[in-house]
Amino acid sequence: MTAEPGAASGPGAKTPGPGVPPRSGTPWDPGATPAGTGVPPGSAEPGDPGTPACPAVTRAPGWGGRVQALRRPRVLVPAAIALVVIVALAVAGATVGTGSAAPHSLGKAKNFTLSVLGHPGQQISLRSMAGRPVIVNFFASWCEPCQRETPLIARFYRASGGQPAIIGVDVNDSASKAMAFVHKSGVTYPVVADPMPMTAAIAYNLPGLPATFFLNAHHVIVKRVYGPVTQAELTTGARLMAGKTG
Repeated sequence: MTAEPGAASGPGAKTPGPGVPPRSGTPWDPGATPAGTGVPPGSAEPGDPGTPACPAVTRAPGWGGRVQALRRPRVLVPAAIALVVIVALAVAGATVGTGSAAPHSLGKAKNFTLSVLGHPGQQISLRSMAGRPVIVNFFASWCEPCQRETPLIARFYRASGGQPAIIGVDVNDSASKAMAFVHKSGVTYPVVADPMPMTAAIAYNLPGLPATFFLNAHHVIVKRVYGPVTQAELTTGARLMAGKTG
């Protein structure tokens, strides 16, 4: 994968610490180059109902105070209403569950250009992967469901030989903690940082973390999962991305 220049991280972003970009097939090591390949189109559904997503207003210490910045371009929604919205989104996803969604109903994925985690001078854009199916996973080291989900995604990526391509988007996190987390989780796919003002998280209108989007080769969102993704959802999503429905 070729990193390309793009928009820099927004104002208020934490200063990244020394970093470690990904290297395909091995845990992240200093000096490695991001890599990823792609394949896989279908439906939208919520995550495992027994393990809800981290609400964007309640999880990490200090996160509640950061929500106002996250919502800055919009009207800040009271916490109670925000929770209702999260439930509504989950219900909406459930009504389009596996095997019943029209792939084009979820629209085209929005492009983002973000710095490689720990390497602010090196950037990756979604547009640079045009023509390749991609899984985009939003996570953070402070998100409890993400701590269970990320190792699963890392194993899926290694077992599939790097196909489909995966990009991890670390949201509003400490660079040093995020890098320690992805290394411990065995992540070998590229990870970019989305610090304040969290332009990618806002563009994708996330109700919370984790959140996973499955894009086909045209970068149409064919499936999405709010909450921790399961092995079955990864397998199904990969097939949908590749245009396989059976």
